[in-house]
Amino acid sequence: MNSNLNLNVRGLRPSSTLAINERSDELRQQGRRVFKLGLGQSPFPVPLPVVESLRANAFQKEYQAVRGLHELRGAVAEYQRGLHQIPCTAEDVLVGPGSKELMFLVQLVYYGDLIIPTPSWVSYAPQAQIIGRRVTWIPTLPESGWRLDADDLDRFCQADPSRPRILILNYPNNPTGLTYSAQELEAIAAVAVRYHIVLISDEIYGELHHTGGHVSIARYCPERTIISTGLSKWCGAGGWRLGTFTFPRSMRWLLDSMAVVASETFTSTSAPIQYAAVRAFQGGIEIEHYLVRARRILQALGQYCANRLEAAGVSVCKPQGGFYLFPDFSPHAAMLRGRQIHTSEQLCERVLNETGVAMLPGSDFGRPAEEFTVRIAYVDFNGGHCLTAADAVPSDQPLDDAFLERHCGNVTMAVNLIGDWVAGG
Repeated sequence: MNSNLNLNVRGLRPSSTLAINERSDELRQQGRRVFKLGLGQSPFPVPLPVVESLRANAFQKEYQAVRGLHELRGAVAEYQRGLHQIPCTAEDVLVGPGSKELMFLVQLVYYGDLIIPTPSWVSYAPQAQIIGRRVTWIPTLPESGWRLDADDLDRFCQADPSRPRILILNYPNNPTGLTYSAQELEAIAAVAVRYHIVLISDEIYGELHHTGGHVSIARYCPERTIISTGLSKWCGAGGWRLGTFTFPRSMRWLLDSMAVVASETFTSTSAPIQYAAVRAFQGGIEIEHYLVRARRILQALGQYCANRLEAAGVSVCKPQGGFYLFPDFSPHAAMLRGRQIHTSEQLCERVLNETGVAMLPGSDFGRPAEEFTVRIAYVDFNGGHCLTAADAVPSDQPLDDAFLERHCGNVTMAVNLIGDWVAGG
């Protein structure tokens, strides 16, 4: 290894979500049948009004303000006010080339430790490591739905109550597909206030809460919460790379400092994308109809996958939002060890090689290597075709197994292959 490599970067591997996607594509190019349940990319097309806005603004070529197009920042602020009843204006919003970049910048600018529940998204901890921040994982339990417990957070902070800290809370959650109740959020918010924690509420999947009931922790801790969102998940526009942070006014100093660093790094976000994003955040009947249909499909498919895994004796919590499951194969631990499988990484490798189903190991999300947890992203289907087909099923009727097997066949076949693989152990 190059001796001049920054010590903070040594040993880091490429993002596992991106790596499994590239590997899956390579295997398909080699003629292998691969079910892509690794990368969490929305299967649905970008809503037509947003696409039309991008087309109409393709000519926009000027550099935009570092903080983002003022019209877009205003649309984001109005969206957050309407959704969460929090006071904010365009001056409280920062736009970046993906919320991932903004997550990195806030850790670079704010000198504090990073607290993340485990399991959590794969890039939070590596970003902190690159910058040189201390990371603390607070374990969660499947019995409590893999949710951060406010009492555990309080006990951790008691040891050094004045230490500066950032807590990233992501819900509906990647990798578990679960979310928090209002009471749980209120309890966590009280701890954040008590210890002056900066809360980053990663709500990138908020609009994909399966029943449309997402609640932001900013309602209970408005003075300490930064709301992170973007276009990648609920708007199906991951490759467009647009994210937003909405700050409380008491943290304007942090927004200002991040904007300074942004001016020296990415300069500004793509102009045509920003203009199109205005339309996305303005919402309206067409976009709401799009979201209702997407939620309906994801809810039905998530329940189907969880039921099939449960029938195979795998422990799994039913998802409440987004498009992820975090099953635990520990009930089959003896069988797995008998097949010389001792880690979640080995489990995923064997399942991929023997069934063609690509998943990610729980160890990539902060879980112990020897724990047999994996993340499944149930997104390998044609979302456009599925939306159209779902329109033919009355909204008061469920999308049954036959519908899902017909229109989401790669996903349903994949989970059944996993079940068969376990049964054949």
